[in-house]
Formats: sequence, structure tokens, C-alpha cells
Amino acid sequence: MQAPLRVHYFQHIAGEGFGSCYSYLKQMQAQISATEFFALPPEQNIEIEALPRVEDVDLLIVMGGAMSVNDEANFPWLKIEKRWIRRYLSLGKPAIGLCLGGQLIANALGAAVSRNPEQERGWHDVYKVSDVPASCFELPDQIKVMQWHGETFELPKGAIRLATNPVCTNQLYQIGNHVLGFQFHPEITPQVLQLFLDNDAEKNIFSGAYVQAAAELKRSTGRQFQPGNQLLNRAIDYLLAQTNT
Repeated sequence: MQAPLRVHYFQHIAGEGFGSCYSYLKQMQAQISATEFFALPPEQNIEIEALPRVEDVDLLIVMGGAMSVNDEANFPWLKIEKRWIRRYLSLGKPAIGLCLGGQLIANALGAAVSRNPEQERGWHDVYKVSDVPASCFELPDQIKVMQWHGETFELPKGAIRLATNPVCTNQLYQIGNHVLGFQFHPEITPQVLQLFLDNDAEKNIFSGAYVQAAAELKRSTGRQFQPGNQLLNRAIDYLLAQTNT
């Protein structure tokens, strides 16, 4: 009998959870565990031994968050998280980063994360980059996805850009056959979107050329979430197939 898939996710915001891919992974009968960094006092240091052994994780998913990857002074556990990510990736194990998660993986591998010229919040199109190797994760030519970021990553060494748009050059990268780093939120569900809206309601961020109004976002329909959710499911399948061959 094949051992169950052991999936671990790093969570940075209370309530964000796994988004759309939780039910998909449960269909695979995966064993799912989490490290809830948001539950730690911001100033608390942790040891890397407090995190799972990298050998005990078959798939890592690094979720989004409101903090910056550069904010180690206020969130000292970020240093340990990045160190653990480097150790995990050095074994060639599959990992997916979502928004902050994509930034964390990039930064853990030495790439800079800095403010994007424009904030992106709401439903926006991203576009497949042409001329990527045929072995890379396949994207549609154009897909409308949820954006919720003010910073973005440079490409880590050896990464291939898979998706872009005019607002933010680096929307999705791939490293080898085991890492996909998203700038956008393919995992978004109506519940998670409401969480984003509630968390940011008092921050006066709903202005800008590429920021949709909160009232408009509240009218999002179920069909808008499906393309990103399905893309994430395919990303999971792709990485597992690549790393199991």
C-alpha cells in the first residue's frame, strides 16, 4: 500500500488556511498539517527544531500574509522559516508559494523582494510567457486571477518566469521540476476574499489604478474563483508527477 501524501503548509494569517486546495488534497487522502506562525507572539524567536523535519514532508505550501519578507525585525521567526525552506528545497522536494509564500521562497533563495510600482488588488489578468521550455508547468495564454499585493519578488537564480502582466512583471516562476512561486492567489475562495476585505477595511488601501473597490469585490461570483482554483489543482498534480518520476 502506498503511503499517504504528507502535506504541510505554513500559515501567516489567522483564518486563511489552505484555501481551495484543502478539499482537493483531502480527495487524495493526504495527511495535512500546518505551522501557524500567526499564533506566535511577533517578537518570539523559535528554533528550527520546532518545525517539522523536512524528511517528513512530501509537499510544502507556503501561504500568503500581511507582513513583508523583509520584516524580520518585527517577525523574527521569518528567518527560521526561510532557513527551513532552504533546507527543504535543497532535497529537491516539491513546494508551492502563494503571494507572500512565493516571495518567501524567492527570498530564501537569495532573490530580492521589494515594493511593486503599483499595488494590485482585485481580479486582474495574467499572461503566459512565450518560449518557456515545453517541460514547464503549462498555463493558459490568459487567465483572470485574484491579486492582493504591494510587493513582489525578483526571480531566484535558475528560475524561469512563466507568467506576467503589465502591472507586475513576475507573476509566476518555476525552479527545476519542484518549485512554483505565484505572486497572485489561485487558492482564493469567497471566504478568504472576505477575510482579506475585513482585514484591510481600516487601512484605506482601496485606491489606485489597479485596485478594485471593496464594494465591487464583494459582488464576486463563484465562477470568478474557479479558474485560479483549477490552476492550483493542476500545479499540485504537476509537481507531484514531476517529483515522483
